[in-house]
Amino acid sequence: MSSDFWAGYLSGAIGIVIGNPLDLIKVRLQAGPNNAAVPAATRSHLSHFESASSLVRGAAAPILGYGALNAILFVAYNRSLMLLDRSVTDPTNPQGVPLYKLWAAGAAGGLASWTISSPTEFIKCRAQLESRSEVSSWSVAKDILKTRGWRGLYYAGGVTSARDAIGYGFYFWSYEYCKRLVTSEDDDAHQTALKVLFCGGIAGVATWASVFPLDMIKTRLQAQTIGDRSPENQRLLGSQSRQTLSTFQVAKEAYRTEGLKAFYRGLGICSVRAFIVNAVQWASYEWLMKTFNETWEQERITEKI
Repeated sequence: MSSDFWAGYLSGAIGIVIGNPLDLIKVRLQAGPNNAAVPAATRSHLSHFESASSLVRGAAAPILGYGALNAILFVAYNRSLMLLDRSVTDPTNPQGVPLYKLWAAGAAGGLASWTISSPTEFIKCRAQLESRSEVSSWSVAKDILKTRGWRGLYYAGGVTSARDAIGYGFYFWSYEYCKRLVTSEDDDAHQTALKVLFCGGIAGVATWASVFPLDMIKTRLQAQTIGDRSPENQRLLGSQSRQTLSTFQVAKEAYRTEGLKAFYRGLGICSVRAFIVNAVQWASYEWLMKTFNETWEQERITEKI
C-alpha cells in the first residue's frame, strides 16, 4: 500500500476517536425535536445520554470504515489531482495549481469514498439515534441486513454521494487556499505545525458549512429506518404517518414544520467538532506522510547498498 493510503487511514481513525462524542450530539439535533428516537434533543443535549458509553456509541463502524474512507479519499484525491494537472509531482504541496482543480480532485475523491461512507454513515447514524443503551454498530448492521438486505446499507446513498462530492471539493480547496494565505517561506517548524492545525480546522468548518442541509436531510432519511424494528419510533418530523418519506419529502416537511433553521440545527456543535477533528487529522496526515516517505526512502537506499 502507498504512504498516502496508510496516512489517510490512520489520520481518519484518529479523527473519529476525537470527534465521536460531538458527532453524537450533532446527529441527535439533526434528527429533529419530534423524533421519538431522540427524546427532548433540543431541550438538553446531554441529559438523555444514558451512560458514558453512549458518548462513543456508533464509533466502531466509523473507526474501521472512516479509516478506510479517508484512505480512499486521499489516494483518489492525489491521483485525480495528478491527472488534472500533469505538473503536480507532490500532491501534498500543490503550489501553483489552480484552485478549481483542487476542488474537482476533492470532489472525485469524495465520490470514490462514497462506497465506504454511505454504509458507514447509515450504521453510525442508526446506532447514535437508538434509545437502547445496549445497541452497538454491529447489532445495527445486522438489523439493517435482516430488514433491508445488502442494498439497504446504501439507503440515502444519493444524498450522501452529493454531500461527499460537494463537501470534499470544498475540503481540499479551502485547506490549500488557507495555506496559501497564511504560510511563509520564513516559517519555522513550530509555526508551520500551528498553521497546518489552523488550516485543517478551517477546512473542516468550511466543508460542513457547505453541505450541512444535505447532511441534515440524510440524517432524517436514515432516522426513519429505526421504525423497521420498532413501529413506535416511526414518528419522524412530527408526523404520525408510518409512510417512509423521500429525500424531497423530508426536505419539504422539515421546512414546512420548522422553517429554514431546521436545515442548520446542530451546525454550531458540528463546526466546533469539525475544527478540532480536521485540525488534528490534517496535522496527523502530513506528519505520517512525511514519516512514511522518509522511512521507505531510507529502506530503498539501504537495499541498493
